[in-house]
Amino acid sequence: MNSMPGKLGWTMLALAVLLFLVALVSLNLGAVSLSPGEVFRTLIGSGSEKQQLILLHIRLPSIVLALLVGAGMAVSGAILQSAARNELADPGILGINAGAGLAVVVYITLFQTATGGLSTLSTFMLPLFAFAGALLTAVFIFVFAWKRGLQATRLILVGIGINAGLSAILIALQLRLNPLDFMKAAVWLSGDLWTTQWSFVWALLPWYTVLLPYTLYKAHTLNVLNLGSPVAMGLGVRADRERLILLVLAVALAGLGVAAGGGISFLGLIAPHIARRLVGPRHQMLLPTAALLGSLILLLADTIGKNALPPTEIPAGLVISMVSAPYFVYLLMRVK
Repeated sequence: MNSMPGKLGWTMLALAVLLFLVALVSLNLGAVSLSPGEVFRTLIGSGSEKQQLILLHIRLPSIVLALLVGAGMAVSGAILQSAARNELADPGILGINAGAGLAVVVYITLFQTATGGLSTLSTFMLPLFAFAGALLTAVFIFVFAWKRGLQATRLILVGIGINAGLSAILIALQLRLNPLDFMKAAVWLSGDLWTTQWSFVWALLPWYTVLLPYTLYKAHTLNVLNLGSPVAMGLGVRADRERLILLVLAVALAGLGVAAGGGISFLGLIAPHIARRLVGPRHQMLLPTAALLGSLILLLADTIGKNALPPTEIPAGLVISMVSAPYFVYLLMRVK
């Protein structure tokens, strides 16, 4: 048992170092390349106005958003897989991301076009609409999937069906936009960190600052729920109540991620699975490891997408999907 905290510490340290290195590379690369020396001088306030604009107002907020959204999506997937006792659960696959995306598109359509930008108040209201859309979608999924209990296969099939329906509605709404807004919405829904502004960082940061630590506080409850409802109730845990709280947490984290990062699929699936292989199933170790992995994967995918085929930028969500889809098929074939 004494080796477990040590294993977590070394794993977290290795992931943190990798995350730091990828962030440095992301600061250097782009349409305008900056040398490490230029990056350092700009960070201490000695760079030119152009370098400060590129580094401090475009790339740095994009990196911070990738860290927040990646951690939130990964923890959301870990909660869904444990609370629903389904290792294929993912907010993107289940349609929760599509529900949040639909709410965001409706909000932007009603209050301001994507090309015109959002006011400061609208920016801070956007996460609330994303959460409401994700929560409403989750309610529909679990209502239709419930049949004398929550069955893993039924949950996945219902989620895929609702995901397809919401995606069709999203396409119909996009067709009403002008061509430029349509293209922006299409790229964002593919999983693009489109809100590379500090205002979106400040809008999302308070939510993540509260929700992520609270999720870690609930790690023991997730461990107990993994044993099944009868055992959980025998240990004094109100299984249904706790499962509902955790599912709302997962939906909130996914909805916030969609507000800034669009429809990033599979991240909530693969990050918890990799974390389990690294540190095991105990959620006190699994959740922080999954959060760091989610941040690392999303930041790496965003960096690759922006620099792989210049001047074209590939949305980070597409990069993650291309890598993760074969792994999802493998998991689907392995699950009985």
